[in-house]
Amino acid sequence: MGTPEDAEPASLDLAPVLDLKAATPLAQALIALRGRDVTVNASAVERMGAQCFQVLLSARNTWAEDGAKFAVTEPSDSFVEILALLGAPYPTYFQPAELAA
Repeated sequence: MGTPEDAEPASLDLAPVLDLKAATPLAQALIALRGRDVTVNASAVERMGAQCFQVLLSARNTWAEDGAKFAVTEPSDSFVEILALLGAPYPTYFQPAELAA
């Protein structure tokens, strides 16, 4: 795996419904992007279950350990509300200043 400095940044668009069935494909898509800075677009998210939240939280932590940048951008109102209900406010957990735009 390359280092974040020599890999092109990547982006991933989240599906409107992030339920149990979406957790494995989401994890696989993120694993494929490991080693690169990643921006995840959450503008289409209408619903999200705890499993997909866990996948995103794990990815955030993995990217931090790898020294790569990871941010969820353009969050829908629903995405922000769901994160608040889960005790994980959007700006605190998924919007590092260096990737926020």
